[in-house]
This record gives sequence, structure tokens and C-alpha cells, in this order.
Amino acid sequence: MRKINDYYSKKAKKENYPARSVYKIEEVQQKYKFLKYGDSVLDLGCYPGSWSLFASEVIGPRGIVVGVDLQQADKSPRQNGAPIHWLCQDIMEPELLVAVRKFRPAFKVLVSDLAPKTTGSKWADAQQSLNLVRHTLSLTEELLLNNGHYLCKVFQGEDFPQFVEDVKKRFTMVKVLKPKSSRVESREVFLLGMEFKKRC
Repeated sequence: MRKINDYYSKKAKKENYPARSVYKIEEVQQKYKFLKYGDSVLDLGCYPGSWSLFASEVIGPRGIVVGVDLQQADKSPRQNGAPIHWLCQDIMEPELLVAVRKFRPAFKVLVSDLAPKTTGSKWADAQQSLNLVRHTLSLTEELLLNNGHYLCKVFQGEDFPQFVEDVKKRFTMVKVLKPKSSRVESREVFLLGMEFKKRC
């Protein structure tokens, strides 16, 4: 397990990504192609910036990435990548909508690698995680285009099945994923929702 973690950490450093988490979104992209050339992407919980950098490369110069986090990220996009706009903002505050809509009224893809500060209590951490991801799901109603896509990290807990059902109500296809680069002992999984059914 430790060798696998070291492998992805070294790979991220070699490929100039700030965190190994990039390989989680890369694996989902390779299988489901939810990011397309020219897309607009909103990345919630973006710090230190790996997911935004990866999305920028995939969607290319005609796309746009807006990354939001409580910590300020400042990475420049790669050559021929989409411009990235970094916002230091609390996603739970209503001001988020105003700040994000300065760039786009809505986005084709919303991704979230948000995680709570862990307490050591699996139950408490799972509840905190679900509170965060439920909020990102509610933001899809405001900020995701019809037929858009949604990818979020969530810790599995007793309320996880209900959250999956809530996502299924909003998206045509929903997959629960455990990327190879996730730590084996971690309770994190990723939920992919494709083809958002925008409510009129």
C-alpha cells in the first residue's frame, strides 16, 4: 500500500502536479470522458490545484476553469491549457454565486475534491463529508448547465446510500468509483453524475 502511495506521489512530482490526487480525476476521465475540449469547469475545494491543472489541459485554450478554495491557489496553467481563475472563497457562503458568475453564469462540469478536517471519528468525518458534498450537489442546481457532469469525493457512511439516490434523481447516469490511486484504507469514494437533468 505504501509503495503505491509513494509511486503516485513521485509521479505527481515528476509530472509537476502539486498533489497525487490528480491521478484520481485522470482515471475517471480516461474511462468516462466527462471533460471535453472547450468545456467550462468549476472546481470546488481546488487547493493545491491538481484537478484544475488537469482539467485545464484536457479542455484546452477555448475552455475555462474556475477553482475555489479557502486557501489561495496560484498555479499557472500548462501551455495550451485553459485559463484558470483562482478564487479564495467559502463555498458555503452565498457570495460564492456572485463571485463565480463573474466568469460564467453556469458551467458544463462541476468537480469537488472537498474533504473536511478529519477528527479521527469515522462517523463524524463521514457526516462532515456528506454535509459538504450535499452542498456541492445543491450548487449544481444553480451552477451546472443542463446535460452537464458532476464528480465529487465523499466518505462512505450510513447516510451515503441516500446521497447516491439524491444524485440519481438529478443525473441520467451515476457511478460510484474507487480509483486505483486512492489509499486502500481510505473510506473515500468518488461519485460521477453524467447528463444533469436541469429543473425548469
